[in-house]
Amino acid sequence: MYATAGDPISGMKWTRKTTESIAGELSKLDIDVSPNTVAALLRDLGYSLRVNQKKVATTGKATAEACQLRDDQFKHIELTRKHFLRRGDPIISVDTKKKELIGNFKNNGSRWGKADVLVNDHDFPSMAEGKAIPYGIYDLTANRGSVFVGTSHDTASFAAECVGKWWTNEGRRRYASATRLLLLADNGGSNSPRCAQWLCGLATNLCENHGISVTVCHYPPGASKWNPIEHRLFSEISKNWAGVPLRSYETVLNYIRTTRTRTGLRVKAYLVKKYYPKNQKPTQRDLQNLVVKDDRRLPKWNYTLEPI
Repeated sequence: MYATAGDPISGMKWTRKTTESIAGELSKLDIDVSPNTVAALLRDLGYSLRVNQKKVATTGKATAEACQLRDDQFKHIELTRKHFLRRGDPIISVDTKKKELIGNFKNNGSRWGKADVLVNDHDFPSMAEGKAIPYGIYDLTANRGSVFVGTSHDTASFAAECVGKWWTNEGRRRYASATRLLLLADNGGSNSPRCAQWLCGLATNLCENHGISVTVCHYPPGASKWNPIEHRLFSEISKNWAGVPLRSYETVLNYIRTTRTRTGLRVKAYLVKKYYPKNQKPTQRDLQNLVVKDDRRLPKWNYTLEPI
């Protein structure tokens, strides 16, 4: 078959033609078969359906040095996590989940039911009650999640205050004797290492208010999927509300709170109605109170904020 392609290493074969077009070609030879029969014959001949799979790690236009730095950062994060675990100190992973429109809009996924759920045929933001901005904190040791659902903007101030609220509501009770915290984050967005408001926010909400030091390790650019919160918390929330229109903030909160796993994951959810303006900059006082100790090897991705 001239439309055959394949992988010489795995031996997998496929065809560029659809089953309908193959059935049409055969009908020209007076061989009448249906597309389903063609599919069955292709399977018998060793062909298979294929899809694109996101499994090739990418680093953009990275040099050999950049790739080495990426590997070094992963090793550094692993060693730092082990160090904090041995001491019994808290380790959290943070990130912002995909923003959601609140209203009668389609939510990807499917679930069992006796009838289709009818939603709007267009996702116009003007038709939404608002938007949900879920900022998550995942406690790796306790296997517990907290999601703060914002209603305005995903800013550095919002992210830092969420971490501070988590420590006030849960962290200091769970780790009463802890004097330091390890925070794992992505390399951009509201918790970017280049954002002074993020640094000052952590210093104010954790170091100044609670007297603990915060060690922050950022995953390299393009490596956000390895951030634990992505596959330990956010993926489970997405599966829990798959196929359900998020018609109200209460619906969002309820589905987050009812997220469970067999390994013991439990999640709390909070609605944050405070308005966070964009492009906020730290005050002079905040900058003066900022005590940052950069890591010697990879200072742009690793640093520790200390109380004054």
